[in-house]
Amino acid sequence: MKCLNDGLGFKKGERDYMNISKSNLKQLCLSLLSASILFLSSCSVQQRLAAPANQFLLSDSALLSAHIGISIFNPETGQQIYTHQGDKLFVPASNTKIITCYAAMKYLPKSLPAAYITDLDTAIVITPTGDPTFLHPYFNNHPLFDSLKKINKPIYITTNNWNTIALGKGWSWEDYSEHYMNERSAFPIYGNQIHWFQEKSKKENPTYPGDTVDLFIYSNPEVTWPVKFGTEKRNVFNVERAKDQNAFTLFEGKESQAKSSVPFITSGIETGIRLLEDSLGKKIFLADASLEEKVKKVKHDTIYSQPTDSMLKIMMHNSDNFFADQSLEMVSQQKLNTMDEALIINDLLSSDLVGLPQKPRWVDGSGLSRYTLFSPDDMIFVLNKLRLEQPFERIKSIFLQTGYEGISGHDSTQNEFLISKSGSMGGIFSLSGYLISQKKKVLIFSIMVNNTKASASKIRNQIRLFLEKVAAAN
Repeated sequence: MKCLNDGLGFKKGERDYMNISKSNLKQLCLSLLSASILFLSSCSVQQRLAAPANQFLLSDSALLSAHIGISIFNPETGQQIYTHQGDKLFVPASNTKIITCYAAMKYLPKSLPAAYITDLDTAIVITPTGDPTFLHPYFNNHPLFDSLKKINKPIYITTNNWNTIALGKGWSWEDYSEHYMNERSAFPIYGNQIHWFQEKSKKENPTYPGDTVDLFIYSNPEVTWPVKFGTEKRNVFNVERAKDQNAFTLFEGKESQAKSSVPFITSGIETGIRLLEDSLGKKIFLADASLEEKVKKVKHDTIYSQPTDSMLKIMMHNSDNFFADQSLEMVSQQKLNTMDEALIINDLLSSDLVGLPQKPRWVDGSGLSRYTLFSPDDMIFVLNKLRLEQPFERIKSIFLQTGYEGISGHDSTQNEFLISKSGSMGGIFSLSGYLISQKKKVLIFSIMVNNTKASASKIRNQIRLFLEKVAAAN
């Protein structure tokens, strides 16, 4: 190469003018040589990965009509080692939770703020913070509830810090009764769901001693809302809610034990208040404007609930949409002193995420919306930023870890393969995260598949086959 010769193609006297000494020239040559080797190496890897990308994804018969984006990044070298439409925008589905998780890990404190409590001498005013874990059955301890039970003064709630609506933009309206589309609210309770249980066994009827019944259906929390049995025979126990009211139809299933969780209509905060009153056994009032003005002038105390990472782990492992959307509202409360996902999204995009390679469209915390668009390169950016800002052990404890035996589930803790998050909805499957190569290098990847009729299991398997080749080549 020319850098090993006397000159670098400069005209006579130009080197003296640029004040390049022999030692500086040698250093420059070595730098150029290293850059060239790195460039050729990345080209070589790109070429080696092209064949498996075509075999398992791009040319697979089940995916020929799909739109596919792939981006593989080596954070050690700062090089993108493989890309195919990595700069195109895709509907990410639950890969959106990666961005929400980044914001929550950065801005939420070690334990979740359950509520702000203001003592006005004659009354206690609660300002909720959007905590989704309050009286949620996933958790056994509820410090806020324990504190409310001990209060002997009138209890008021203010929600003047809530500035959004129950359902997100672009959510599928017909899924209102599905367990994955809980309404958002300022003061969630029981996960904003009614949990219904079916048990079949010969037990004594508590109403008529001596008689036995073989079917019990009950709810947690208990409700006095309209309930009826459906006449349709079903294999699986199921409960459906009416579209515009908290009225439920129960369909008996064949199982001996079964559960069906159904979102309730929050009506702002009114439904939650009624349920809380039943649980506490005391009256709860809504604060009026004059009381809210007094709250602004008095210092409040904060009651904390669950460890933040315990909630985030459930969010990422179970792909819990409710936890994700409420997490974004909580970040908004912490950062902007209001719960408004549009405001916090704009704030994050103009600050922490200002360097995203492609400008996304981001509308919710969960990925339920088909309006949201991110590129694989955007996911790489966020995942790399997360790796630089947070201990990797913390990331591993929150993301789903996978060994070489399967692409989902905790099938190996000793033989790590993926630390990732998947996302799927009709015609869409995404998988993004960290890939541990066979040489124990940490690579960052994002693969997005849109507009496909292939099943999620088929796409998941094809992605796995491709990523195994990536792991072997690095």
